[in-house]
Amino acid sequence: MNKQEADILILLAETPFENQRVLSERSGRSLGSINKSLKTLKEAGYLTEDYRLTEQAEQEFAAKRPRRAVILAAGFGMRMVPINLTSPKALLTVRGQRLIERLISQLQETGITDITVVVGFMKDQFEYLIDTYGVKLLVNSEYSTKNNLHSMALVAKAAKRLFRPSGKTVQSGDAAVKDGNLYIVPCDLWCEENPFRKNELYSWYMMAEEEDPDSGMRINRKEEVVRCKADEAGQRMVGISYLTKEDWDGLKEKLLAMDGNHRYDDLFWEEAFFTEQDRMRVAARSVSGKGLVEINTYEQLRDLDAGSGHLASEAIRVIAAHFQVPEWQITDISMLKKGMTNRSFLFSIGEKKYIMRIPGEGTELLINREEEAEVFRAISGRGFCDDPELILPERGYKITRYLDGVRTCDPENEEELRKCMTLLHRLHDMHLTVDHSFDIYAQMEFYESLWEGEPSIYADYTETKKKVLELKDYIDSQPKNLCLTHIDANCDNFLFYEKDGMERLQLTDWEYAGMQDPHVDIAMFGIYSLYEKDAMDRLIDIYFATDTDGVEDKNIPSAIRAKIYCYVAACGLLWSNWCEYKRRFGVEFGEYSLRQYRYAKEYYRYAKEIIDHE
Repeated sequence: MNKQEADILILLAETPFENQRVLSERSGRSLGSINKSLKTLKEAGYLTEDYRLTEQAEQEFAAKRPRRAVILAAGFGMRMVPINLTSPKALLTVRGQRLIERLISQLQETGITDITVVVGFMKDQFEYLIDTYGVKLLVNSEYSTKNNLHSMALVAKAAKRLFRPSGKTVQSGDAAVKDGNLYIVPCDLWCEENPFRKNELYSWYMMAEEEDPDSGMRINRKEEVVRCKADEAGQRMVGISYLTKEDWDGLKEKLLAMDGNHRYDDLFWEEAFFTEQDRMRVAARSVSGKGLVEINTYEQLRDLDAGSGHLASEAIRVIAAHFQVPEWQITDISMLKKGMTNRSFLFSIGEKKYIMRIPGEGTELLINREEEAEVFRAISGRGFCDDPELILPERGYKITRYLDGVRTCDPENEEELRKCMTLLHRLHDMHLTVDHSFDIYAQMEFYESLWEGEPSIYADYTETKKKVLELKDYIDSQPKNLCLTHIDANCDNFLFYEKDGMERLQLTDWEYAGMQDPHVDIAMFGIYSLYEKDAMDRLIDIYFATDTDGVEDKNIPSAIRAKIYCYVAACGLLWSNWCEYKRRFGVEFGEYSLRQYRYAKEYYRYAKEIIDHE
């Protein structure tokens, strides 16, 4: 039978036949197509003359009946800031009921009791579901670096432990894991009516009828889900899917192949559904979007349930109190790119836009916020950056004005590089002072202490650290002009923007700033930019050129170059240790962390070559 005939048969399984007109109204299909489908179903042996299901139809339903469900709830929920500081979005309460509990209850209403929840972020908060609802938990430990394609690959191979109400674990091949005939369900849906059915006959992917310009997907005339062309409007992807055993078997193979390739780490699992012709391998199930709400942001939750307890965010209260506005006037809340130390989000009050910084995982051990506030007092009004609208050292909160049209420094653009080094020189030449310093070697040891006795992930860490420590005596022997140094002189922290028709440049993120040799900022800029040695030497040349009216002097004393190499090695190991600590919170930095460790080893050699020849 085709999809149209299957849909009619499903309707007849749910409610006995009244007449063709009622079927037409329920299905949204024309009366002519209803009559044609009924005739075909009778001829094929699925319906009796009085339109009741035959034994053949019952057998077909039994073979395709839903047996299990997977709820995807591992993700961080980046756009849910500031709510996701305390709760995964699957556990948000809407109208007195948690999102995931409502979905589980709706699945169980249709007779599905074999439910697996894939968890990752704040996974421990889901443990109660095992006893309360009898679900199994499947842990995705890579939720912070991979999208939900990886979650579905874990389901496909069932190689991880599934925690069950009995306390036993399900291993791959366990007969209790029924494969196929399953629903795949996103955790962030509020469904007014039950979207699941006791009877299914084919695989489908649920799409809402309403338009969504950002989805990039639509339903074509053949009732297929296809990618939009450039001039086509998209439709909202609800995200619920049903797969028969045959289609699940095919998807599993594709998921496992893609999961083994890091190119696909950022993809949603739906990408495994698509053919080379940019259409899904399963049919579309088109539904009204009314009553199907995807909750991705604070404001979407507020719109759906203004009384939700999860709206009681300290960050939102702080904003409202500072600007003296009611919380509902804080709008356009959106997550900015997750930083290496903090989470930040954008918001509006009236026509003005601001950014609020919220400390990231474990940051309270890394940053002294009182010292940060002291730095802002030292640079206030000097043009290095806008003074914060609000800074609360005790909470690590900071609110700053949002700059439109900002771009960060391109470390490969020499003109921009010169401007950034000029700004650094201006900071260093002011000889500003604060009451605290940034001790590279002490911080290195401190970050290592946060590993709590766990060994480094690098096999030769002990030897590498010993060599880097050897460089300290040489650094200490060299003359220095200590002053307020930025320390986090990342190319991404240099912000170009226009104001009053002129290009301006700011330096942001002063969290690590303190008294230090200003040449540390040169080393930091180079290692953040992942420079090779030639580029690192070029950076050093440009920095010192800005101190001599723009006339380059490549005859920089070898001792200074060797000292900067020492800083590169020491700072490389410093940030490598920092990355190892953050990794314990599920935060990964990809190539950055590996390159920092390589700087420690390589620049030790470069520094020693100069030192040994002096």
